[in-house]
Amino acid sequence: MTIQDASRRSGLSEPTLRYYEDVGLVGPIARDDSSGHRRYDDRDLDSLQVLACLRAMGVGIEDMRTYQANRALGSAAAAEQRDLLLRHATRIEKEIQTLHVHLDYLGAKAALWDARDRGDAAGEAEARARVDEIVPSLQAVIR
Repeated sequence: MTIQDASRRSGLSEPTLRYYEDVGLVGPIARDDSSGHRRYDDRDLDSLQVLACLRAMGVGIEDMRTYQANRALGSAAAAEQRDLLLRHATRIEKEIQTLHVHLDYLGAKAALWDARDRGDAAGEAEARARVDEIVPSLQAVIR
């Protein structure tokens, strides 16, 4: 398949496909004898789809490289593969916790402004108290 086909099917841009080949994450990709254009096969596409998923989860190039190398090793690298994925799962869990704090803060601040808009002094005081409860958690995730 052409680079355009591989891009469409993997969800990765053409420059990203070229870059991933340049840095050794995939390939070398076969070339058409007459034109020299890249020709991707199903195995290449499988690798690209794995890389697209890892990229979407915020996995960096070095860990992608390790992941790809471990895929080639199969069972012999299973423990390392597991540890790599769990390390990223832990990172994502922390990001989710941080986003929950952000969401709580935004909701509390919106409730405060809603109470002000309605002229509800008691609601405003309640919302202010909620904001004050959240601020230490917000400051902790900012650091």
